[in-house]
Amino acid sequence: MNLNKLITIPVLALLISISRPYAVRAGSLPPTTSTNGAASVRGVVKFEGTVPKAKQISMSADPSCAKQHPSPVFAQEVVTDSKGDLQDVVVFISDGLGDRSFDAPTQAVVVEQKGCMYEPHVLAVRANQPLRVVNDDPTSHNIHPTPANNREWNKAEPPGTSLDESFAREEIAIPVKCNVHPWMHGYVAVFKHPFFAVTGKDGSFDLSSLPPGTYTIKAWHEKLGTSTQTITIGANETKEISFVFKGV
Repeated sequence: MNLNKLITIPVLALLISISRPYAVRAGSLPPTTSTNGAASVRGVVKFEGTVPKAKQISMSADPSCAKQHPSPVFAQEVVTDSKGDLQDVVVFISDGLGDRSFDAPTQAVVVEQKGCMYEPHVLAVRANQPLRVVNDDPTSHNIHPTPANNREWNKAEPPGTSLDESFAREEIAIPVKCNVHPWMHGYVAVFKHPFFAVTGKDGSFDLSSLPPGTYTIKAWHEKLGTSTQTITIGANETKEISFVFKGV
């Protein structure tokens, strides 16, 4: 029996498992973070009242944009479903993590310029995590974030190209515009921790893998402002909460 082979095979397997890259979802803990005894906060964000009438967008200034939309296009400022579930709300831990620190993911979060709109309209990234901006349109764009607490940048993007940038400091949320197409607006929320979510069409959110503790949780919307709740959650516990925004 060859003892060298017996030793070499398990060592090689160990090296492969260590070197294998992993994907990190925006807002998730990396695999090296222990989640023993972790807690979760789940819920939904609702809108009550009359939903403001969405403004119709005119793209006539750029025919290459207009011809991509046979139906009318509307601004994405307040978007709900028939049940009042509110989309594009950033829900996040604003206090309670103490001096804990978290490594930023290396996987890029992607925003597309598609149909001369930003997709998604609102997104969230970690501080120092790559933000990849992709131009899927047949026309040139530029992307111009206007932060209050980060470096401002303004870069042109020809059709079919992409660029990577990042933000060094937490900021909720940074307005983004295109100087070529004035109707294009979006937001990027930047966090120093992984405990955040952006609500989709059903208004739901899930903040998982939380250490037990007492937390201030905020829900931010670009037009409706910020709502705040404080909860205490124990090990292996899941709590459900809801945020309600009301029309003016």
